[in-house]
Amino acid sequence: MDFTKIKKMPIDAHTHRFEEVTYQVDHLNVKALMMTPYQSVDRIAVYLRGGKGQVGRVRAARLMQFADAHTLVVGPYYRGNNGSEGKDEFYRGDLNDVTQLIRLLHHQYPNAHVHMIGFSRGGLQGLLTFQDLPVDSYIIWGGVSDIHLMYEERVDLRGMLRRMVGHPKKDIDAYNKRDALKNIDAHSPPILIIHGGKDWQVGIHQAYDLEEKLEAKGTYYETFYQFNEGHVPRPPAMKETLNKVRQWIENIENHKRKNC
Repeated sequence: MDFTKIKKMPIDAHTHRFEEVTYQVDHLNVKALMMTPYQSVDRIAVYLRGGKGQVGRVRAARLMQFADAHTLVVGPYYRGNNGSEGKDEFYRGDLNDVTQLIRLLHHQYPNAHVHMIGFSRGGLQGLLTFQDLPVDSYIIWGGVSDIHLMYEERVDLRGMLRRMVGHPKKDIDAYNKRDALKNIDAHSPPILIIHGGKDWQVGIHQAYDLEEKLEAKGTYYETFYQFNEGHVPRPPAMKETLNKVRQWIENIENHKRKNC
């Protein structure tokens, strides 16, 4: 189990090397951007991008937000995007692009902690996959938690959703297959919910709905709401959010060490 191709990227970083890696999923060559520390890999952060195509594409600056001297950060492009073969299926085959990448990295670094971070569209991408993977926690940031709610609130995206998924009343099975909460329970890895109160792209009611459902299932979660921020926090609020993410990760790892 290994990457089929590794391409060095011309990105200057003193602590990490940047590479575009290719791996096989369902007989497709799928790509991801990865930054690997020159020192030992003690942690893996998997960033699940939002958007589609060039909108929300994986960028080095985004990955660097989650890096430190011992953290490998990787962001899968998903099939059909940025040179990856296949067609973006919007929460179906592209889920395998996430699971295969994490299992590959876990095989290479079996002792490293693994945390998933799903932003926007990536929120549901993570919710549909994280409970079946060797991960320590999942962070959903400004994320879609329910595709039905996405259809209701994003009138501008309904055409795209009808093309890629179908109509929620006519294609019930397609929407039910994208229901993440049916597979999450009290034994699922802990979840941190991050959301802005002025997020008009993914409304905060998606976070509230997720919180209510996790509470009912007994799943451990925490919330971090910034009520004056939008989909992407402004610089001071962004700093607060990243500090919260780092503290969450450290707390989860410390708790795991104490209970080993």
